[in-house]
Amino acid sequence: MLRRQSARESAARTYARALPIVPVRARGMTIEGADGRRYLDCLSGAGTLALGHNHPVVLEAIRKVLDSGAPLHVLDLATPVKDDFTTELFDTLPRGLAERARIQFCGPAGTDAVEAALKLVRAATGREGLLAFTGAYHGMTAGALEASGGAQDVRVARLPYPQDYRCPFGLGGANGAELSARWTESLLDDTKSGVPAPAGMIVEPVQGEGGVLPAPDAWLRRMREITAARGIPLIADEVQTGVGRTGTFWAVEHSGVVPDVMVLSKAIGGSLPLAVVIYRDDLDVWPPGAHAGTFRGNQLAMAAGAATLAYVRENGLAERAAVLGARMLAQLRSLAAAHACVGEVRGRGLMLGVELVEAAEPVGCAAPGDPAGLSGPAGFGGPTSPTSPTGPVGFSGHVDAVERGPEHTSGTSREAADRGSTHGSPAGPGAADQASVGREGAHRAATPYDPLAGGGAGILPNAARPRPPAPQLAAAVQRECLRRGLIVELGGRHSSVVRLLPPLTITDEQAAAVLDRLADALATAARAHHG
Repeated sequence: MLRRQSARESAARTYARALPIVPVRARGMTIEGADGRRYLDCLSGAGTLALGHNHPVVLEAIRKVLDSGAPLHVLDLATPVKDDFTTELFDTLPRGLAERARIQFCGPAGTDAVEAALKLVRAATGREGLLAFTGAYHGMTAGALEASGGAQDVRVARLPYPQDYRCPFGLGGANGAELSARWTESLLDDTKSGVPAPAGMIVEPVQGEGGVLPAPDAWLRRMREITAARGIPLIADEVQTGVGRTGTFWAVEHSGVVPDVMVLSKAIGGSLPLAVVIYRDDLDVWPPGAHAGTFRGNQLAMAAGAATLAYVRENGLAERAAVLGARMLAQLRSLAAAHACVGEVRGRGLMLGVELVEAAEPVGCAAPGDPAGLSGPAGFGGPTSPTSPTGPVGFSGHVDAVERGPEHTSGTSREAADRGSTHGSPAGPGAADQASVGREGAHRAATPYDPLAGGGAGILPNAARPRPPAPQLAAAVQRECLRRGLIVELGGRHSSVVRLLPPLTITDEQAAAVLDRLADALATAARAHHG
């Protein structure tokens, strides 16, 4: 079957190349291949499966529509299923947007919703240009690609997205984020910058494909202030971050930002294709037919989506993601202490990433002055003290129990979320919970770098330079994970970030198994990579 796929399908196929498996059954977090092997799925349809595979509430919602005799294809006509979905979705929206919200149902993919959002703000403002960020990913259609980081010939002004390990200014932390904000202000206010007043700014609250980079909360608030002061609509791309993934229902809620436009897809369809744009009512100026799509009335997706949204909300899965995600991140940080090839561990909620680099020290040796590899600036507004690991990576647990898992998150898990103060968000203005941490971050914190100080050519000190990315090592880790029954994704600029996107229903036992298998895979791949 894999040979036939290779012979018949496009050279543009992606996941099938790195994951040569044939799924035949799936339940929760577990996929079973045609060869009988079982895998823990930390890809989750690139974040689509908030409740994992074939969750009972999703299957029940789909069967209910099928058994009712309701039409499955209605374009944009009103139906009870559509009304239920829209009501449930509006109930989850950030305050300040929900009471003024309008919704446009788009084609089945998030990239189409991005296209619709760009059309919307251009129609509403009468302007054409766009502000977007380095490292962004907004989809594969022409307009979405223009706004993404790999674009070549565009109408988009590219702004620096703040990050610690590979800060474009070589600073990271609060200073790097501040320079990013000031650069944005300068570009917009300088009449000779070459950037005319834009139609909108589009930003991901966490860059997923860009390498799992959480936007610092205070920086995102600055972007909101900058755009609001200049009459620029702010578009939040929540295609992958939405529906509890990052520890709040929508990732913008961490910062308290209320965008003018939200682009939603993936998890809102409950595993089926669905994409929408939510926007403020005063932007609703486009004429009938300005954006349309044959499959924008997907009734099965709306039913599955409404069930998923309600289940996540009623069972506190966003809060659970915050608590368990913080715990998993703390465990992942111990990899940085054990492996010099781990440049940085970062993430938010159950959206986690491990950036792999070419190690400067022998495998298994921590960097000098950072024996644990756990320090570093966390975000705009000041450093955050990370939670120290409480033991070796993972927990004990029987594999069969891990792979079965419950059909839903238990009451015990919800109680754990309520008790989760020891794993919760760091306090303080600008703190970004579960922020990035790595070896070079520790050196920056210990030896602040002033690029304006004299006594040198202005180059960064060695300790502040990130190491080269290691895409071959990352690919080897992905292969070793697959051999151990774990499916992971790669991301980042050079595909050197191992990404974890488990379903929100992941159990403690499954989380332990994921971390154990990843740690073992990393150790094996690192030994082979470095000889």
